Amino acid sequence: MMRRSPSFDDIEFDDLFGRMSRQFEEMSRQFDNTRSFGRDMAVDLREEDDSFVAVIDLPGFEKEDIDLAVAENVLTVEGSRTESAEADDEHYVHRERRSEGARRSIRLPAAVRADDASATYNNGVLSVTLPKLIVDDDEDAHHIDVE
Repeated sequence: MMRRSPSFDDIEFDDLFGRMSRQFEEMSRQFDNTRSFGRDMAVDLREEDDSFVAVIDLPGFEKEDIDLAVAENVLTVEGSRTESAEADDEHYVHRERRSEGARRSIRLPAAVRADDASATYNNGVLSVTLPKLIVDDDEDAHHIDVE
């Protein structure tokens, strides 16, 4: 006798899409070695009352090397650096730090006010605060008259 798959009534769609998003992100990191250069960014995303806070490990970069962008509820973090041309004149026995970069996109669970976002970078840890976009029914909502 053939087994039935579980009913979709028992599954929360938000949980399902969240799991799918994490699986696709993990899969893309495994196949996209040209952008990550073997570096894996650890990310924690915390929800607070009025904002989301992303804490991202990015050791070895200067804050000038880091680029942040928010578009369509996705936070993209990119860090890149190259060694100076002067370092080419030195005689290395072993060298792995010539240039490196990292890129990661994190889907946010709700809309944010990207213009009000802020970030700090200290000791290799990047903290990004993204205020939630909260629609107040009285001020921002468009009311429609019923005829």
